[in-house]
Amino acid sequence: MNLARAFMTRSKLLVAAALVAALAAGVVMAPQGADAQQATGRVRIMHASPDTPPVDIFVDGQKAVTALAFPNDTGYVALPAGGHNVKVFVSPSDGTGTPALQATLEIVAGKDVTVLATGRVGDGSLALTIFEDDNRTPSGNNAHVRLIHASPDAPPVNVAVAGTNTNVFTGVAFRNVSPYVPVPAGTYSLDVKVNATGATVLTIPNLKLDARTVYTAVAVGLAGNGTLRVVPLVDAPAPAAPAPPRTGDSVTAGGGTLAPWMLAAGVALAAASGGLAFAARRSR
Repeated sequence: MNLARAFMTRSKLLVAAALVAALAAGVVMAPQGADAQQATGRVRIMHASPDTPPVDIFVDGQKAVTALAFPNDTGYVALPAGGHNVKVFVSPSDGTGTPALQATLEIVAGKDVTVLATGRVGDGSLALTIFEDDNRTPSGNNAHVRLIHASPDAPPVNVAVAGTNTNVFTGVAFRNVSPYVPVPAGTYSLDVKVNATGATVLTIPNLKLDARTVYTAVAVGLAGNGTLRVVPLVDAPAPAAPAPPRTGDSVTAGGGTLAPWMLAAGVALAAASGGLAFAARRSR
Protein backbone atom coordinates (compact mmCIF):
# COMPACT_ATOMS: atom_id res chain seq x y z
CA MET A 1 0.00 0.00 0.00
CA ASN A 2 1.49 3.37 -1.00
CA LEU A 3 2.07 6.15 1.51
CA ALA A 4 -0.89 8.30 0.37
CA ARG A 5 -3.37 5.40 0.65
CA ALA A 6 -2.03 4.46 4.08
CA PHE A 7 -2.41 8.05 5.23
CA MET A 8 -6.03 8.26 3.97
CA THR A 9 -6.97 4.94 5.62
CA ARG A 10 -5.46 6.02 8.93
CA SER A 11 -7.24 9.40 8.74
CA LYS A 12 -10.65 7.73 8.21
CA LEU A 13 -10.04 5.44 11.16
CA LEU A 14 -9.18 8.39 13.39
CA VAL A 15 -12.25 10.38 12.30
CA ALA A 16 -14.58 7.43 12.96
CA ALA A 17 -13.05 6.85 16.39
CA ALA A 18 -13.29 10.56 17.23
CA LEU A 19 -17.00 10.66 16.30
CA VAL A 20 -17.74 7.67 18.53
CA ALA A 21 -15.83 9.35 21.38
CA ALA A 22 -17.71 12.61 20.80
CA LEU A 23 -21.05 10.83 21.11
CA ALA A 24 -19.97 9.27 24.39
CA ALA A 25 -18.66 12.62 25.65
CA GLY A 26 -22.01 14.21 24.80
CA VAL A 27 -23.72 11.67 27.04
CA VAL A 28 -21.52 12.52 30.01
CA MET A 29 -21.39 16.27 29.52
CA ALA A 30 -25.02 17.05 28.52
CA PRO A 31 -26.58 19.38 31.12
CA GLN A 32 -28.95 17.58 33.46
CA GLY A 33 -31.53 18.70 36.04
CA ALA A 34 -30.80 22.01 37.77
CA ASP A 35 -27.74 22.70 35.58
CA ALA A 36 -30.02 23.02 32.55
CA GLN A 37 -32.46 25.40 34.20
CA GLN A 38 -32.46 29.17 33.90
CA ALA A 39 -30.96 31.04 36.87
CA THR A 40 -34.14 31.72 38.85
CA GLY A 41 -35.31 31.88 42.44
CA ARG A 42 -38.82 31.68 43.85
CA VAL A 43 -40.94 34.10 45.85
CA ARG A 44 -44.22 33.63 47.72
CA ILE A 45 -46.27 36.61 48.92
CA MET A 46 -48.80 36.45 51.76
CA HIS A 47 -51.36 39.07 52.77
CA ALA A 48 -51.00 39.07 56.56
CA SER A 49 -52.32 42.52 57.44
CA PRO A 50 -55.67 42.15 59.24
CA ASP A 51 -57.10 45.60 58.38
CA THR A 52 -55.80 45.99 54.82
CA PRO A 53 -58.24 45.34 51.95
CA PRO A 54 -57.35 43.06 49.01
CA VAL A 55 -54.33 44.21 47.06
CA ASP A 56 -52.88 44.08 43.55
CA ILE A 57 -49.15 43.39 43.28
CA PHE A 58 -46.97 44.71 40.47
CA VAL A 59 -43.49 43.33 39.75
CA ASP A 60 -41.22 45.44 37.54
CA GLY A 61 -44.23 47.43 36.37
CA GLN A 62 -46.37 44.43 35.39
CA LYS A 63 -49.40 43.24 37.35
CA ALA A 64 -48.48 39.87 38.85
CA VAL A 65 -51.25 39.31 41.42
CA THR A 66 -54.85 40.55 41.47
CA ALA A 67 -57.00 41.06 44.57
CA LEU A 68 -54.92 39.08 47.07
CA ALA A 69 -56.98 39.07 50.25
CA PHE A 70 -56.11 38.50 53.92
CA PRO A 71 -54.82 35.90 54.86
CA ASN A 72 -54.19 34.28 51.48
CA ASP A 73 -50.87 33.69 49.72
CA THR A 74 -49.73 33.40 46.13
CA GLY A 75 -47.79 30.15 46.33
CA TYR A 76 -44.29 30.17 44.92
CA VAL A 77 -43.61 32.02 41.68
CA ALA A 78 -40.30 31.81 39.79
CA LEU A 79 -38.44 35.05 38.99
CA PRO A 80 -35.09 35.62 37.28
CA ALA A 81 -32.22 36.12 39.70
CA GLY A 82 -31.51 39.77 40.48
CA GLY A 83 -33.33 42.80 41.82
CA HIS A 84 -37.05 43.33 41.19
CA ASN A 85 -39.23 46.32 41.97
CA VAL A 86 -42.37 45.28 43.88
CA LYS A 87 -45.31 47.64 44.39
CA VAL A 88 -48.51 46.88 46.31
CA PHE A 89 -51.71 48.81 45.59
CA VAL A 90 -55.19 48.53 47.06
CA SER A 91 -57.27 46.55 44.55
CA PRO A 92 -58.46 47.31 41.93
CA SER A 93 -55.47 49.19 40.56
CA ASP A 94 -53.76 49.87 37.25
CA GLY A 95 -50.41 50.39 38.94
CA THR A 96 -50.43 54.18 38.82
CA GLY A 97 -50.40 56.56 41.75
CA THR A 98 -48.82 56.02 45.15
CA PRO A 99 -48.50 52.38 46.23
CA ALA A 100 -49.42 51.25 49.72
CA LEU A 101 -46.07 49.47 49.85
CA GLN A 102 -43.03 49.14 47.64
CA ALA A 103 -39.64 47.50 47.93
CA THR A 104 -36.74 46.13 45.89
CA LEU A 105 -36.74 42.36 46.20
CA GLU A 106 -33.43 40.60 45.58
CA ILE A 107 -33.90 37.13 44.10
CA VAL A 108 -31.02 34.67 44.45
CA ALA A 109 -30.75 31.78 41.99
CA GLY A 110 -31.89 28.51 43.54
CA LYS A 111 -33.28 30.18 46.69
CA ASP A 112 -36.84 30.61 47.97
CA VAL A 113 -38.19 33.58 49.94
CA THR A 114 -41.53 34.37 51.58
CA VAL A 115 -42.73 37.98 51.70
CA LEU A 116 -45.48 38.99 54.13
CA ALA A 117 -47.46 42.22 54.20
CA THR A 118 -47.50 42.75 57.97
CA GLY A 119 -48.75 45.39 60.38
CA ARG A 120 -51.83 47.57 60.03
CA VAL A 121 -52.70 50.18 57.47
CA GLY A 122 -54.78 52.03 60.09
CA ASP A 123 -51.83 52.88 62.34
CA GLY A 124 -49.23 53.30 59.59
CA SER A 125 -47.29 50.16 60.53
CA LEU A 126 -47.92 48.32 57.25
CA ALA A 127 -44.67 46.90 55.82
CA LEU A 128 -43.23 44.12 53.71
CA THR A 129 -41.35 41.53 55.79
CA ILE A 130 -39.04 39.09 54.02
CA PHE A 131 -38.05 35.62 55.22
CA GLU A 132 -35.58 33.21 53.63
CA ASP A 133 -36.95 29.70 53.22
CA ASP A 134 -35.17 26.35 53.53
CA ASN A 135 -37.13 23.81 51.53
CA ARG A 136 -34.67 20.95 51.63
CA THR A 137 -36.39 17.60 52.12
CA PRO A 138 -36.48 16.46 55.77
CA SER A 139 -34.80 13.16 56.54
CA GLY A 140 -36.46 9.93 57.65
CA ASN A 141 -40.02 10.15 58.95
CA ASN A 142 -39.72 13.81 59.97
CA ALA A 143 -41.48 16.97 58.88
CA HIS A 144 -39.87 20.40 59.22
CA VAL A 145 -42.03 23.21 60.61
CA ARG A 146 -41.39 26.83 61.60
CA LEU A 147 -43.51 29.68 62.99
CA ILE A 148 -43.82 33.22 61.62
CA HIS A 149 -45.40 35.70 64.06
CA ALA A 150 -47.50 38.15 62.00
CA SER A 151 -50.11 39.26 64.56
CA PRO A 152 -49.46 42.96 65.21
CA ASP A 153 -50.98 43.13 68.71
CA ALA A 154 -49.88 39.75 70.08
CA PRO A 155 -46.89 39.58 72.44
CA PRO A 156 -44.02 37.10 71.95
CA VAL A 157 -45.40 33.56 72.04
CA ASN A 158 -44.44 29.98 72.73
CA VAL A 159 -46.05 27.05 70.96
CA ALA A 160 -46.34 23.84 72.99
CA VAL A 161 -47.85 20.41 72.52
CA ALA A 162 -51.39 20.80 73.88
CA GLY A 163 -51.77 20.09 77.58
CA THR A 164 -48.01 20.12 78.23
CA ASN A 165 -45.15 22.53 78.80
CA THR A 166 -43.12 20.95 76.00
CA ASN A 167 -42.38 23.89 73.71
CA VAL A 168 -41.95 23.43 69.98
CA PHE A 169 -41.20 27.16 69.53
CA THR A 170 -40.17 29.63 72.23
CA GLY A 171 -40.33 33.42 72.44
CA VAL A 172 -41.25 34.21 68.81
CA ALA A 173 -42.04 37.94 68.52
CA PHE A 174 -43.97 39.96 65.94
CA ARG A 175 -42.30 40.01 62.51
CA ASN A 176 -39.90 37.28 63.61
CA VAL A 177 -39.57 33.63 62.62
CA SER A 178 -38.52 30.55 64.55
CA PRO A 179 -35.89 28.11 63.31
CA TYR A 180 -37.15 25.07 61.43
CA VAL A 181 -37.84 22.25 63.88
CA PRO A 182 -37.82 18.55 62.87
CA VAL A 183 -40.98 16.86 64.13
CA PRO A 184 -41.98 13.20 63.65
CA ALA A 185 -44.84 12.88 61.18
CA GLY A 186 -48.24 12.69 62.86
CA THR A 187 -51.27 14.70 63.98
CA TYR A 188 -50.80 17.19 66.81
CA SER A 189 -52.83 19.63 68.87
CA LEU A 190 -50.81 22.69 69.85
CA ASP A 191 -51.26 25.53 72.35
CA VAL A 192 -50.11 29.07 71.56
CA LYS A 193 -49.05 30.66 74.86
CA VAL A 194 -47.93 34.11 75.94
CA ASN A 195 -44.19 33.84 76.49
CA ALA A 196 -44.17 36.05 79.58
CA THR A 197 -47.06 34.44 81.48
CA GLY A 198 -47.64 31.01 79.98
CA ALA A 199 -51.33 31.81 79.42
CA THR A 200 -52.85 29.91 76.49
CA VAL A 201 -54.34 32.29 73.92
CA LEU A 202 -55.09 29.82 71.13
CA THR A 203 -55.30 26.06 70.62
CA ILE A 204 -54.57 24.55 67.20
CA PRO A 205 -56.37 21.20 66.98
CA ASN A 206 -55.44 18.24 64.78
CA LEU A 207 -52.56 19.73 62.82
CA LYS A 208 -51.42 16.98 60.44
CA LEU A 209 -47.72 16.91 59.54
CA ASP A 210 -46.64 14.56 56.76
CA ALA A 211 -43.22 12.92 56.55
CA ARG A 212 -40.54 14.62 54.44
CA THR A 213 -42.68 17.76 54.09
CA VAL A 214 -41.75 21.37 54.98
CA TYR A 215 -44.30 23.68 56.61
CA THR A 216 -44.60 27.29 57.73
CA ALA A 217 -47.22 28.14 60.35
CA VAL A 218 -48.17 31.84 60.27
CA ALA A 219 -49.85 33.48 63.26
CA VAL A 220 -52.21 36.16 61.86
CA GLY A 221 -55.15 38.27 63.02
CA LEU A 222 -55.50 40.18 66.27
CA ALA A 223 -55.31 38.87 69.82
CA GLY A 224 -57.32 41.83 71.11
CA ASN A 225 -60.50 41.07 69.17
CA GLY A 226 -60.29 37.29 69.19
CA THR A 227 -59.36 36.86 65.52
CA LEU A 228 -55.91 35.42 66.23
CA ARG A 229 -55.35 32.20 64.27
CA VAL A 230 -52.61 30.13 62.70
CA VAL A 231 -52.51 29.52 58.95
CA PRO A 232 -50.42 26.47 57.96
CA LEU A 233 -48.62 26.67 54.61
CA VAL A 234 -47.07 23.72 52.80
CA ASP A 235 -43.70 24.98 51.60
CA ALA A 236 -42.38 21.77 50.06
CA PRO A 237 -44.40 18.54 49.81
CA ALA A 238 -42.70 15.18 50.14
CA PRO A 239 -40.91 14.21 46.91
CA ALA A 240 -42.76 11.74 44.73
CA ALA A 241 -41.40 8.21 44.67
CA PRO A 242 -39.10 7.70 41.66
CA ALA A 243 -40.80 6.13 38.66
CA PRO A 244 -39.58 2.68 37.58
CA PRO A 245 -37.02 2.82 34.76
CA ARG A 246 -38.43 2.56 31.24
CA THR A 247 -37.04 -0.15 29.03
CA GLY A 248 -36.16 0.08 25.35
CA ASP A 249 -36.10 3.89 25.26
CA SER A 250 -32.59 4.87 26.25
CA VAL A 251 -29.33 3.73 27.75
CA THR A 252 -27.83 5.82 30.51
CA ALA A 253 -24.17 6.43 31.12
CA GLY A 254 -22.19 8.88 33.18
CA GLY A 255 -25.32 10.62 34.53
CA GLY A 256 -26.59 11.44 31.01
CA THR A 257 -28.92 9.78 28.54
CA LEU A 258 -27.97 8.06 25.31
CA ALA A 259 -30.92 8.29 22.91
CA PRO A 260 -31.63 5.37 20.52
CA TRP A 261 -30.44 7.30 17.45
CA MET A 262 -27.16 8.08 19.20
CA LEU A 263 -26.68 4.42 20.08
CA ALA A 264 -27.36 3.38 16.49
CA ALA A 265 -24.98 6.01 15.17
CA GLY A 266 -22.27 4.83 17.53
CA VAL A 267 -22.70 1.21 16.44
CA ALA A 268 -22.61 2.18 12.77
CA LEU A 269 -19.48 4.26 13.21
CA ALA A 270 -17.81 1.49 15.17
CA ALA A 271 -18.69 -0.98 12.40
CA ALA A 272 -17.36 1.42 9.81
CA SER A 273 -14.08 1.82 11.66
CA GLY A 274 -13.79 -2.00 11.86
CA GLY A 275 -14.40 -2.29 8.11
CA LEU A 276 -11.75 0.29 7.38
CA ALA A 277 -9.29 -1.56 9.55
CA PHE A 278 -10.08 -4.84 7.71
CA ALA A 279 -9.66 -3.16 4.34
CA ALA A 280 -6.36 -1.67 5.42
CA ARG A 281 -5.06 -5.09 6.43
CA ARG A 282 -6.09 -6.67 3.09
CA SER A 283 -4.43 -3.90 1.10
CA ARG A 284 -1.04 -4.53 2.63
